[in-house]
Amino acid sequence: MCRIVFPVILVWSVVFSTVCASYANTGTDKLKEDILDAIEKKYTGKSFEASFTQSVTLVAIDNTQKASGKASFSHPGKMRWEYLEPERHEIITNGRSLWIYRPELNQVMQSDTASFFKPGSGGDFLSDISLVRKNYIISIKAVTAEYVEIKLISKQETHNFSSIVIRISQKNSEIERVFSYNTYDDTNTLFEFTDIQFKEIDPAIFEFKPPEKSDIIEMD
Repeated sequence: MCRIVFPVILVWSVVFSTVCASYANTGTDKLKEDILDAIEKKYTGKSFEASFTQSVTLVAIDNTQKASGKASFSHPGKMRWEYLEPERHEIITNGRSLWIYRPELNQVMQSDTASFFKPGSGGDFLSDISLVRKNYIISIKAVTAEYVEIKLISKQETHNFSSIVIRISQKNSEIERVFSYNTYDDTNTLFEFTDIQFKEIDPAIFEFKPPEKSDIIEMD
């Protein structure tokens, strides 16, 4: 009898474990879909402005450099980052061309957006939320009463980032933090967004004409 019962118990144990794992995976997949649906509903086709702080940490020497300013985003692919501290400069793209303007140096670096923001390079999804599903493998990193965090790994090989973690508010589905790790995990960059305002934005702010006699540098 023992020889019969043991295999039966073993079979049911395997079945039970498989069913539990299936339910767990189903629950995780549903939660991930709910999160993606929520941020897509919040951001798709919309323009918004926010204040931001940026912290770049060099892990090896435990050194962090901070900056802050205001940013504007408009679907699809339009961004304007106005750095106010510690040094004034701007990063502007209309979705086709990109400019980095440093007024103190009277310098403009310019490029086409596609070569600067390669798929999976990070940041571009703020102006086109559909790129999260399109360009990244997505997993859930953390869930609390205040926020959820999802981890993004680029579907394409990239020399810039190994992963990106997005923190999303449980209260209003706004993206509060974007935390990225570079390929060698020796540098990480944290953006924190506050005072987020969804509003109509003049498309002209995403265009840029270099000032006369400015030093123009073409970026590859």
